[in-house]
Amino acid sequence: MLSVLEVFRVGIGPSSSHTVGPMRIARRFMRSVASLPELKAGRRLEVSLRGSLAFTGEGHGTPRAVTLGLLGFDPETIDLDRAAQALQTLTHSKRLQLTADIELDFDPARDIAMDFEQPADLHPNEMECCILNEQGERLVSEVFYSTGGGFIASQAQLKRPVESDFVTAGSSVPFEFGSAAELLEHCEREGVSVHEIVLANEDAKRARLATKSALAEIMSVMMNCIDRGLETEGILPGALEVTRRAPKLWGKLCAQLRANEKEQLFDWLNTYAMAVNEENAAGGKVVTAPTNGAAGIIPAVLRHYCADSPRSVQDVETFLLTAGGIGLLYKQRASISGAEMGCQGEVGVACSMAAGGLAAVWGGTPQQVAQAAEIGMEHNLGLTCDPVGGLVQIPCIERNALGAVKAVNAARLALHSTGPMKVSLDQVIETMRQTGLDMSSKYKETSQGGLAVNVVEC
Repeated sequence: MLSVLEVFRVGIGPSSSHTVGPMRIARRFMRSVASLPELKAGRRLEVSLRGSLAFTGEGHGTPRAVTLGLLGFDPETIDLDRAAQALQTLTHSKRLQLTADIELDFDPARDIAMDFEQPADLHPNEMECCILNEQGERLVSEVFYSTGGGFIASQAQLKRPVESDFVTAGSSVPFEFGSAAELLEHCEREGVSVHEIVLANEDAKRARLATKSALAEIMSVMMNCIDRGLETEGILPGALEVTRRAPKLWGKLCAQLRANEKEQLFDWLNTYAMAVNEENAAGGKVVTAPTNGAAGIIPAVLRHYCADSPRSVQDVETFLLTAGGIGLLYKQRASISGAEMGCQGEVGVACSMAAGGLAAVWGGTPQQVAQAAEIGMEHNLGLTCDPVGGLVQIPCIERNALGAVKAVNAARLALHSTGPMKVSLDQVIETMRQTGLDMSSKYKETSQGGLAVNVVEC
């Protein structure tokens, strides 16, 4: 079983698969090859980006993220001021320190290549790192994949044969589940809620106090991200010159607290979700939930319904553990990668997770939690990922706002339900997987179809 703390990762924008993943890959490569004796003859480093990483890499900030990873920065702990200084130093020196004795020539503008010719192999987000000698011969070359949500894998890992549908990884847990049906069986047999099953599994990985502390930190980063997004005005990076809207929406809401109360539910959720995704688009610090492109949905719902309640700490833990457990189902049974599934795998999954988490906070049964999650995904099936200009801005920012509203409605519908589910959560997850496999690649984070080709960049 994976951990919910692997679903919720702290990182920087604008993309978990195009920014966080490549940064982690580059850092992993540098650390793994540093002790190889043959690298004493190393002179230059090259990186090739393929598939979706090539088609939308510039807009998603992938070259910058790769460079930061090569410089040793980690997305969870990165100091953006130190990172900026390190990039400036590299711009002048064009030298990377591999070990105390080995320096490599590296110019990001020259040595990070967008490889549009060679197709990605095992996953649409492929990245190859090579170290060359003075004659230009390869001394070492490794291929990696950024598989969504900040998760990464080497080529060897993805090629490893498996004897069953699932790969056993990590420590054993008391309540293993590979499906929603198994999760619900645990709940019924033990007479407990979804979040209690998930928390018991987390207890097998670390002390409960450490898990609670980590959840509090995740919540803190989410809320700080909303606050920054509500306060920061200006134009987002990139050729589209998109203006931040969250601060003005926030100002209007604060000035009219009692006006238009029936409509203000949408306004609050829209504002919070857009604040997060505008920060993400600007390269700010966010939590993958489960990805950066969908990072605004869960924080928006949390902020509106849990952050200021009398039971806020307990509600937040219930929400995040439940939502995280649902996210594990999607990660294990399908994918949370926009390059594999389209945006149904990002915004759709986040909507499903938020709906289930909110249903739990509102006192829903495990069956109602699963139904809320199912409804959240059912009405996002087929959602494409077609970012204009390769930027995580249009339609991504507004899409998070709509996803937050849809999640709340899914939770309400589930709690008003009186009969058994006609469509199970497992069935909708499998449908999402099949839909993603059938979807044309031009609608899966390549900016080769949909809005990306019908909206003029100017």
